[in-house]
Amino acid sequence: MAPPAEFSAHTVKSFDEDIAQLRAVITRMGGLCETQIGDAVDALVSRNVESARAVVEQDARLDALEAEAEALAVRIIALRAPLADDLREIVAALKIAGVLERIGDYAKNIAKRASAVAHAQPIGPAVIIPEMARVVIEIIHDTLDAYVDRDAARANAILSRDQQVDEFYNSLFRSLLTFMMENPHYITPSTHLLFVAKNLERIGDHATSVAEMVHYSVTGQRPAERPKNDFTSTLYSPE
Repeated sequence: MAPPAEFSAHTVKSFDEDIAQLRAVITRMGGLCETQIGDAVDALVSRNVESARAVVEQDARLDALEAEAEALAVRIIALRAPLADDLREIVAALKIAGVLERIGDYAKNIAKRASAVAHAQPIGPAVIIPEMARVVIEIIHDTLDAYVDRDAARANAILSRDQQVDEFYNSLFRSLLTFMMENPHYITPSTHLLFVAKNLERIGDHATSVAEMVHYSVTGQRPAERPKNDFTSTLYSPE
């Protein structure tokens, strides 16, 4: 015998509420990632050790939100037995939560490097880092908007933007390498800045991976593989 209509309606409403709650947790994680990246780079630029330490301490909040997202997703799967599109979205949310937690780890690492270079002399090429951070924060923000709106086209459009982050990284890598060769006594702080730039480059990679997950969860199809423009392993760009 089919369940009463009011029971089915209640079940659908409860499922929608569960999904909305899961999306809200993921969105909070994304917003916290944006804040942590921005604060870590601000601490680097302002040479503020206390601000850098605060970013490191905030990482526990992301860990807690990831655990909350995981518990929600497992509960939804266990109680609602979702299929097709709904199941893809829940699995994608699980993966996205893990990626956002990893982005938070990179932001924490940037803050640690900010503390390490706070007492060193300013280094000219570092001016690229705030602009690089701005781009990765925008990518994260737009990706989470696409996730909430279930907008596959917007998620797909984000994928190519990671190339701009790679270009910043290539430029900063070369500039810092030249700077260290000309100023050997700046090798230690320059090396810290190289790690900061690499962390931002990896954040860009992870953010576009989230966009790929959003596209797949909505369409059931994986987007075309995105090109990479990080040529620092060869020290030159191909012709």
